[in-house]
Amino acid sequence: MADAVRIAKQSTCVAIGGRAVLIEGPSGTGKSSLALRLIDRGGELIGDDSVLLEARNGRLFAQPHPNTRGLMEVRNLGVLPFACRDEAPVALFLSLDREAPRFVDSPGRITLLGVDLPYLRLWPDGDSLPLKTELALLHYGLTE
Repeated sequence: MADAVRIAKQSTCVAIGGRAVLIEGPSGTGKSSLALRLIDRGGELIGDDSVLLEARNGRLFAQPHPNTRGLMEVRNLGVLPFACRDEAPVALFLSLDREAPRFVDSPGRITLLGVDLPYLRLWPDGDSLPLKTELALLHYGLTE
C-alpha cells in the first residue's frame, strides 16, 4: 500500500539498470534531451514532463503519468511515442542547473514524500551529460 503519492510536474525520469534517475530543471534546460540520450545508451523512459512518485515502505517509486505515458517531447520533432517502463525505485535526484558547482565531495540530500535521496546539480550543457548521469548513479545512487 502506498504511503503517499505526488505528481512531479516538469520532471523527467529514466531507469538505468532498473534504478530511476529523476531529472528536474527549468523549462528548456534539456531534461528531455538528456532522457533521449540516456535511452539511446540503454536507459528506459518512465516519464517525460510529468512523473508519478509513490512512497512505499521507505522507498520512492517513479511511474509514468497516465496522461503522458509512453510519450516524450523531442525538440524540433514533436511529441513522439516511446517504450515505457511501468515503475522503478528512484535512486538519484538530478537538477540541471547552470549554477552547478564544478565538483562536489559528496551529493546533497533531498527528501521527497518522506524518502531521503541523494541530490546532485549538473551543468546542463555538453556532450558528456549522459555519461556524468550514469557515473553519478553508479557512485552516488541508492542501491536496492
